[in-house]
Formats: sequence, C-alpha cells, structure tokens
Amino acid sequence: MALVAVTKERRVGETRVAATPETTKKLIAAGFSVVIEAGAGAGASYPDADYAEAGATIAATAEAALGAADVLLKVRAPSDAEIAALKPGCLVVGLLNPHQERAALDAIAARGAAAFAMEFVPRITRAQVMDALSSQANLAGYRAVIEGAQAYGKAMPMMMTAAGTIAPARVFVMGAGVAGLQAIATARRMGAVVTATDVRPAAKEQVESLGAKFVAVEDEEFKAAETSAGYAREMSAEYQAKQAALVAEHIKKQDIVVTTALIPGRPAPRLVSAAHVASMRPGSVLVDLAVEQGGNVEGVRADEVAEIGGVKLVGYANLPGRIAADSSALYARNLLAFAGLLLDKDGAFAPDFADEILAASLVVRDGSIVHTALQS
Repeated sequence: MALVAVTKERRVGETRVAATPETTKKLIAAGFSVVIEAGAGAGASYPDADYAEAGATIAATAEAALGAADVLLKVRAPSDAEIAALKPGCLVVGLLNPHQERAALDAIAARGAAAFAMEFVPRITRAQVMDALSSQANLAGYRAVIEGAQAYGKAMPMMMTAAGTIAPARVFVMGAGVAGLQAIATARRMGAVVTATDVRPAAKEQVESLGAKFVAVEDEEFKAAETSAGYAREMSAEYQAKQAALVAEHIKKQDIVVTTALIPGRPAPRLVSAAHVASMRPGSVLVDLAVEQGGNVEGVRADEVAEIGGVKLVGYANLPGRIAADSSALYARNLLAFAGLLLDKDGAFAPDFADEILAASLVVRDGSIVHTALQS
C-alpha cells in the first residue's frame, strides 16, 4: 500500500494545506495510507483530530512523515529540509512554481525523487477536476474584490435613503480569465457597476454574460490574441500603447481596479502605470493579483497595502491563502483526482508516466529536469 504524506507549508504566510479530512478519507478508500504532519491543517482550520478520525496517522515532525512516503502532496514546493527527508523515488506533487523556483526542482532531482507540477496539468476535459490553477484563481478573484471593498471604505451598491442617494462603486477588472471573471461576478453581486478588459476575443462574450461592459481596442491583433491553450499572448508594443491610452481615460473614473494578467513563465505585464495611478481619485483602490510575478501595477509591493497620492495599492501575494479553508478544500480535491492517476485499474501503486496528464505535468524524474518548458 503506497504511503501519501502531507506536511505543513513552511513558506511564510501560506495557510493552505494539501489534504483535508474529506480527501484523506477518500485517499484511504482509494488504496493509499496517509500520514499527516501534526499541525499541517491548522492554518485552514482543520485540526489533527479530524485527520485522525478520517484514518490518517499523525506524525510529530515532517521528517517522521516523509521517511517512508511514496508520495508527498504539497501546496507549495517543499523546503530544503523536506527534500532532504524524501526517500529516492518519492513522487512530489504540488504547485511548484517551476519557472521561478528552479532550485527546488534541482534539489528534488539530486535527491532522486520525481516531481509533478500542478501548473502543467493540461487543459483537457478529463483533467478539469485536477485544474488547480483554476480552483485557486476562482477564490483569488473573489477575495480580490472583498479586499478591494474593504480598502475602499465606501458602500459598493447604490443606496437610496431619505437622506439621499449613494452612487454605486465603479469596478474595473483587468484580465478576464478565471480570476477576473470571478471578480466580475463578485463585484456585480455586491452591487457595483463593473467594466472589464482582456486581450482575448473570447473574453468579451464572457464578460458581457456576467453583466459587465467590455473595454478593449478591438483591432486585428486583438482578434488573434489567444493561444491554442487558452492563454493570452503577449501583445505588441503598438497594441499595448493603444490599449494604455484607452485604459488611461477609463481608469481615472474608477473606484476599484482589479488586475489579474499573468503570462506563464514570464514576468507579469505592466497594465497600470504610475501616471494611471496618479490620475485616479484619492480613496480609489487597486488590487494586484499578479504581484508574485512582479505585478501589473507600478508601485505595488508584495504583501503590503501601499498608498500613493491617496490611492491604495493592495498587493497581497497569496489571496487564496486569505480564504484558506475553502482554497484548501478545492485544491485538495484537485490533488485527490491527480493521485488517482498514480494507481492502476486494480488499485496498485503503478504510475503510468505515459498517461497524457502525468506526462504533461512531470517536471523531474531520474535525477533530471525533464519538462521541455524548463530546459534551456
């Protein structure tokens, strides 16, 4: 019986956990045994007793949990100490941030372990339940609006009272992927007047279906601005200049701006300049979901709420971690589905590395980094 280990997340501020009592019970039912490091779920309000009741063994330390583990489930890349405790051949599965955290992959390779990056799970129908980027982006988009509303300090919906009418907040969402669409839906539910922009033509219909107005320069480059994988292409300097001019006029009228634009493996594109920030009214708020990759907003600082000319720049680096119980629940289900691929039809631990999902997400095997996107 293969042993699955789940350890505490050791990155500062990371409150999520890679398994919940619910998924622990289902992993055991699937044929795994499970060991949980004591306190692993505390940040997401999952006590050790609930894991034990689900059938897991509670280990006092990470080293104790990892010594015999065949699979290590993580939210973020494991620490150096955790990697050192892995047995050769152990499979590490998590959001490994492979483009930015190459050192962790090198250490896993040197240890003789293998690793799968959940970021590389392909966007195909049978892998939808494993799409951790989408599950976490959904909650990030929701939380971004909550954080923006809190920092804004005024009412979001229109309110008509005997003392007068309060105008609704104007919310502009930049980037209409999974996070952006959830931000739009959340802002609409809160009563805001919402507009949104994206470089992908397909996003226009999605934005309008949620009751928001679409804002973009809709030229020929715009019509060809989506990759076959559904991601936004990096736009030309000429297009960016035209879009910036449109945004410059639009953004100065907004109360809350949420930026969500990311390009896999690349620094986040700069969408909001210092001039844009300066044009906004005091009391306005910018929430940048791309701060971990450099940020979409000039002047944003990771894990801080900066203030420039009375405009607040919210740069929380881990918005899903600010709603840890639900983020963990969804992510743990992504991992549960992925773990099922590590078993054969008889329930034995026998990963088929030729499976299209495993092959696409495999980043380290046999002492080497094997993913083509990571080979220079």
